Amino acid sequence: MTKGAPVSDKILVLGGAGFIGCNAAKRFMDANAEVAIFDNLSRKGARENLDWLTQHGAPEVTIGDIRRYREISGFFKRHRNAATVIHLAAQVAVTTSVVNPREDFEINALGTFNVLEALREHLGGAMLMYSSTNKVYGGMETAAIGLRNNRYEYENLPYGVSEDMQLDFHSPYGCSKGCADQYVRDYSRIYGLNTVVLRQSCIYGYRQFGVEDQGWVAWFTIASVLNRPIVIYGDGKQVRDVLFVDDLVDVFEIVAKDPAKYSGKVYNIGGGPEHTMSLLELVDLLRSLTGDEIRYSFADWRPGDQKVFVSDIRRAGEEMGWNPRTAPKEGVSRLFDWVKQNRELFVGLGVS
Repeated sequence: MTKGAPVSDKILVLGGAGFIGCNAAKRFMDANAEVAIFDNLSRKGARENLDWLTQHGAPEVTIGDIRRYREISGFFKRHRNAATVIHLAAQVAVTTSVVNPREDFEINALGTFNVLEALREHLGGAMLMYSSTNKVYGGMETAAIGLRNNRYEYENLPYGVSEDMQLDFHSPYGCSKGCADQYVRDYSRIYGLNTVVLRQSCIYGYRQFGVEDQGWVAWFTIASVLNRPIVIYGDGKQVRDVLFVDDLVDVFEIVAKDPAKYSGKVYNIGGGPEHTMSLLELVDLLRSLTGDEIRYSFADWRPGDQKVFVSDIRRAGEEMGWNPRTAPKEGVSRLFDWVKQNRELFVGLGVS
């Protein structure tokens, strides 16, 4: 099937019980769209996120795994009239990929291939948004990096890393996500499907049950509220551009409203140069929010950890009219307040 106009306002969210997925589902439900979720509920907090969603509407939920083609194909077949598929189902931690690269590959690479084939079979007119990652750019060893004001910065990339930067998959996670990234892009060129690749930087926000291995902004925030010790891998001067989840979901809405405009394209979606933070700067911010000391220690650098990564988001700004609205201090404060209000939920989940 070739590119065509959406045939309904139905939204399918793969990984819809996850942190980003449930926030996206809630936004579209609030806009009166019909939402169907596909998730294997393997992530900590997934069932709690589903419970929260059902309190705000009635999304259809299918328990399934993108690694099993029959399951994702059957899901798409039941929802042939869907206009949009947001693909967020993934293995998301570099450290986990190093420990179990086969599982990482099967979820991220094979799973996404299954999604694309099922899309081609049943939903050729829908828009597929793929949640890629800044890790497809690798360790950025060729980028000159300096140390200023106790934080790492690019010497010659004032706007950050653009979509034209050479891809250099590093770590099994980078390879599996990069493989999927390129498959998604090519299925638009070869098969005429509506697809867009969103290379996301560090996303954080409500309903993120971050752990030490993934979701550092959320994990540091949760640990500060629960008075848990924090381990900083490296020297803490690493810098990332950070993006509040509400600002990411704005992108999903923009693409869903005009899919043909963005089909076949790739965009960096992050905080950009104006929304950056180092690990130590986050610790200082959390110290001001708690009014107390934050317990932390240092450990060796982890594989694939970049000293700095900042997304060049000018393409999204120019073509989508999108820019982040939430400054890091404001976003972290919102997340901190949400974690405080839901402290018992984190304790009940055994987050540690």
